[in-house]
Amino acid sequence: MKFLPLVWSNLRRRKARTLFTLLSILIAFLLFAYLGAVRVAFRAGIDVAGADRLFTTHKTSIIQPLPFAYQERIAQVPGVTLVTHSTWFGGIYQNPNKGFQGVFQAPVDPERYLAMYPEFRLPEEQKRAWIADREGAVVGRRTAERYGWKVGDRIPVQATIWRKQDGSRTWEFNLRGIYDGAEAGTDTTQFLFHYAYFDEARAFGQGIVGWYVVRIADPQQTAAISAAIDQLFENSPNETKTVTEKALAQSFADQIGDVGAIITWVLAAVFFTLLLVAGNTMAQSVRERTGELAVLKTLGYRNGTVLALVLAESGLYALVGGGLGLGLGALAIAAGDPTGGFLPVFYLPGRDAVMGALLVVAMGLSTGLLPSLRAMRLEIVDALRRG
Repeated sequence: MKFLPLVWSNLRRRKARTLFTLLSILIAFLLFAYLGAVRVAFRAGIDVAGADRLFTTHKTSIIQPLPFAYQERIAQVPGVTLVTHSTWFGGIYQNPNKGFQGVFQAPVDPERYLAMYPEFRLPEEQKRAWIADREGAVVGRRTAERYGWKVGDRIPVQATIWRKQDGSRTWEFNLRGIYDGAEAGTDTTQFLFHYAYFDEARAFGQGIVGWYVVRIADPQQTAAISAAIDQLFENSPNETKTVTEKALAQSFADQIGDVGAIITWVLAAVFFTLLLVAGNTMAQSVRERTGELAVLKTLGYRNGTVLALVLAESGLYALVGGGLGLGLGALAIAAGDPTGGFLPVFYLPGRDAVMGALLVVAMGLSTGLLPSLRAMRLEIVDALRRG
């Protein structure tokens, strides 16, 4: 601690160089934090997918519907403990050009759906109110906050596909509950309402659903149970394809590319460039102070002390720049989804925060190691001559 003024004076020697080096480190770690949150958003469905949940869709495409009657037949397959269904609604709220901006809207069986997704935390009184009201709906916390909704509101939604029998496109729902997620990665953007009300009121398509969600007792039997479900409907007009929830989520993510790999390569390029910049700064700083380092050694500073001084300087660069970058990144992430609601989750996971802290330490050591070793090995006579 007594050498801190000496380290600080060295940083102030070239103020512009110090400032720009700190800014480059700050920006790199700001990107690290922000892109980490983006990566989590694109992997949200994959990372939180239940190991005991399967998805049964039409064999041709997920947009092809399945008969409602399949539910009871799937429930009879050995190893299946619960079956529910969901259907894409695709409505518009307020702005016709933006729709719900990525909000999943679906008619469901309230009791079965909540039992299938226990990570959706809905207060018991709100759950009872939703079940009792055929026109009731529940929504995730993020969507409710985004639109300023509160329990008891009447929510009009304009249909893009499912007209009502009276020809109207407007479906109105009573907001009976707002659910939270059991963990940070839970999707709290969904808008859910009664399938019974939807099926009775729609102009066409009665008796069909979009897909089935199946819970199984033993995830180790996934392949066998999936095959058994699909065999039930072989050679029927509506053959099925059953996969794990994780596999389905991964297939959707793959449609837009491997976002995680893209982000990793971008960050690798940024940090490689940063190492060159910060390393060159430290090397140049040591070269400029060759004579001063010789004087320190003449005054009795040991080689280990000189090495520690240079490492402390590089460490201070990394600590200040990296700490500010991670902090500003966390503040930017806390401000919310930059897309205005397209990303279902947006947060910096704890493992990435820890990784960021480790990178700060690693950068401080790696950029200062060679210059500090060079300073430690300086011979006093040679250093005075060059200085």
